[in-house]
Amino acid sequence: MNTIGIRREDKPFETRVPLVPKDVAQLIRDYGIEFVIEPSKQRAFSVEEYVQAGVKVGPLKGTDVNVVLGIKEMPIEFFEQDKVYVFFSHTIKGQSHNMPMLARLMEVGATLIDYEKIVDETGKRTVFFGNWAGLAGMWDTFRALGQRLDYEGITPNPFRNLKPTLECGDLESLRREAMDLARRIIEEGIPEELNPLIVGFAGYGNVSRGAQQIFDLLPHREIAPEEIASVKPDDKTLFKCVFREEHMVEPLDGEAVFDLQDYYKYGASKYRGVFERYLPYLTVLVNCIYWTDKYPRLLTKRYLESHWGSETTKLKVIGDISCDLEGAIEITVLTTTPDKPAFTYVVSTGQAVLGVRGDGPVVVAVDNLPCELPRESSSSFSESLKPLIPFLARADFTRPFKDLDLPSSLKDAVIVYRGSLTKPYEYLQQYLEGVNRR
Repeated sequence: MNTIGIRREDKPFETRVPLVPKDVAQLIRDYGIEFVIEPSKQRAFSVEEYVQAGVKVGPLKGTDVNVVLGIKEMPIEFFEQDKVYVFFSHTIKGQSHNMPMLARLMEVGATLIDYEKIVDETGKRTVFFGNWAGLAGMWDTFRALGQRLDYEGITPNPFRNLKPTLECGDLESLRREAMDLARRIIEEGIPEELNPLIVGFAGYGNVSRGAQQIFDLLPHREIAPEEIASVKPDDKTLFKCVFREEHMVEPLDGEAVFDLQDYYKYGASKYRGVFERYLPYLTVLVNCIYWTDKYPRLLTKRYLESHWGSETTKLKVIGDISCDLEGAIEITVLTTTPDKPAFTYVVSTGQAVLGVRGDGPVVVAVDNLPCELPRESSSSFSESLKPLIPFLARADFTRPFKDLDLPSSLKDAVIVYRGSLTKPYEYLQQYLEGVNRR
């Protein structure tokens, strides 16, 4: 049986774990799986908690640990031949900054399994942090809004001085802060120049539902995209507008009808982006969609250059929870950290300046938002990952891939097997050309 290792994380503020002590203890008790955890002071759960659960403490590299679990990208010098690494690799879109890592995995003859590609028979992800990203990201976005309104001298400002998500520590504390904000909105009201204050949610999946869970604690009314231009002001109420694919794009053929599966298949080759028609009405945009360069963007640099500063511009803050660099939100030109989550995109120069000061919209672009609620988000993730661990422990990863005995949901998430891209991911070879593997 394979020994399962839990790797320490390197990225600042990243304290999440793939398996929490409670679940590890159950796996040891029920299946006799052996676990080893790397020492780390940067972890939401202490080493002592794992030791009490029956986990050994020690290094993973250069040992007989066969399967290594992590959260974020791993350093290229960590990979070893014949070992299996399970983490969010952020490679499936051909992300250039992670191609050396992917190349190195292949060079040494290792195996890569990506949580992002573990899906059920309907294609829905089963192991994810998305809702926790939404929860944290929505609060970070409201906090940035309050800071921006202060900078612009706009009053009343019930969003002023919101407690950072990191300082809340858990979801219950975050909810209490949201309830206090709800009270202030009712007491102080919405500033006249932003009324009606409309928050647009692009997408309706796990990330969006998490963000809406926080938003819905505030006094609000939901409107349809078709109503957005005719909403009557209400200084005690926020307005929520959720956008689906049919609101974001339209067929290039003027006589064609939008078809979701057709859009997924053909993307920008048959559809154009039309989301910018809604932007003049939004004060806050929360981006929660999955995006690749196959699809049109929600917001382009060109649009901002043409429209920023006009009398119809209400947009103050973009919570780019999906956080794809120059992706659906093209002005997301850098990622931020939980302690400094926002930057201002200065439209005239195309530059990003940390903070909320400058002539352009504020963007919240933290690429590891769930780490702001680390214990709860880890517990939720661990609960979904736990059923797959016995299969990883029992699998013989020396066999040919066709004979590898894993559930289809897990086997389909194998991007690299013993140094070679598996068939569904052979398209990544084009992104590896010229990459230094050492």
